[in-house]
Amino acid sequence: MGVHECPAWLWLLLSLMSLPLGLPVLGAPPRLICDSRVLERYLLEAKEAENVTTGCAEHCSLSENITVPDTKVNFYAWKRMEVGQQAVEVWQGLALLSEAVLRGQALLANSSQPWEPLQLHVDKAVSGLRSLTTLLRALGAQKEAISPPDAASAAPLRTITADTFCKLFRVYSNFLRGKLKLYTGEACRRGDR
Repeated sequence: MGVHECPAWLWLLLSLMSLPLGLPVLGAPPRLICDSRVLERYLLEAKEAENVTTGCAEHCSLSENITVPDTKVNFYAWKRMEVGQQAVEVWQGLALLSEAVLRGQALLANSSQPWEPLQLHVDKAVSGLRSLTTLLRALGAQKEAISPPDAASAAPLRTITADTFCKLFRVYSNFLRGKLKLYTGEACRRGDR
């Protein structure tokens, strides 16, 4: 192996190591999110955060309700949507979810005694959402969301509220498992054609 050669598995490992920091992966393949292991890693972190906060009452309630995207998916309607419309829903949902987690982080920082395990998972979620935003940008989701063929007819984003960190993390996990995974799956298939 030459000095400048790097095996694919090592490249993936190095790329994944830089993702949790929320930093753009310089020189990373623009379709890194098409590798199912990448999204699975974020799903695992989100599910772990949800599990840690399940049943936690004392440290895990939010001092205010936070607006989050509704993660319900009508699969029949989703499949009939143009990819640009799907991109709009995913992009808007990701932006709202990022705002919500940042708001949760601020509320936690202002609490009298932030619970350390919760702080760790909130920080991971903030970092993960930044990385996912970067990966979706590289996939072209932002461009598709800005100029879908019928952006004017796109339905407004449906929202719900979260009053606990558990609900916030459940929405995060469901969003990744649902709309984000559906969109990236379709966008990656289109790119392979």
